[in-house]
Amino acid sequence: MSAALEIIGFLLCLGGCTLIRVTLPHNYWKVTSIHGSVMTTSTFYENLWKSCVEDSTGVSSCREFDSTLTFFAVFLSYAVHVQACRALMITSILLGLIATILSLLGLQCAHIGLSNEDGKVKFAVTGGFLFILGGLCSMVAVSWYAAMVTSQFFDPLYAGTKYELGDGLYLGWAGSVLYILGGIFLTCSCKGKKRGKCSLLGSRWAQGCEGLM
Repeated sequence: MSAALEIIGFLLCLGGCTLIRVTLPHNYWKVTSIHGSVMTTSTFYENLWKSCVEDSTGVSSCREFDSTLTFFAVFLSYAVHVQACRALMITSILLGLIATILSLLGLQCAHIGLSNEDGKVKFAVTGGFLFILGGLCSMVAVSWYAAMVTSQFFDPLYAGTKYELGDGLYLGWAGSVLYILGGIFLTCSCKGKKRGKCSLLGSRWAQGCEGLM
């Protein structure tokens, strides 16, 4: 049962890692449409890296965000949350990459790296913990960005363009949930291994005591 739970957790983490990687460059983190007339409709959309507008003919024009701001300029900028979300998403992907390698080495069915069962358990637990941490990072990033979009949309005093939540945010939430669930499954499967090992040692000890008696 623990081996099946381990494989399921690892596959969930791989799915979450894939979704998070797709989310980071996704164009539609927030989107809105402005209808001038039947023939003139403009769609505005943004992500963490650029702001774009697309006309009714499908032609897009984009403006890249300045990513070379100084330390103090970042905190004086209106887009502080964008800089923070970038860092959190990149951290989530890096943690997922490290966790994938560690978990692969710790899988019971994978004869790679360590042959010691205790070492494999430690690798799998570490990988599961890093997956959970990476999922929390991406969850915070996506939720923070969504909260900013929502607050601006419902703020009657906000004079800028009001956006709605884009597809990229939903992909990010789904990837974060898979990350966290997969990490929990990995750690729980390792606990199952430890319980099974302890019960096996206990039964052997009981048999030895009966033999002595």
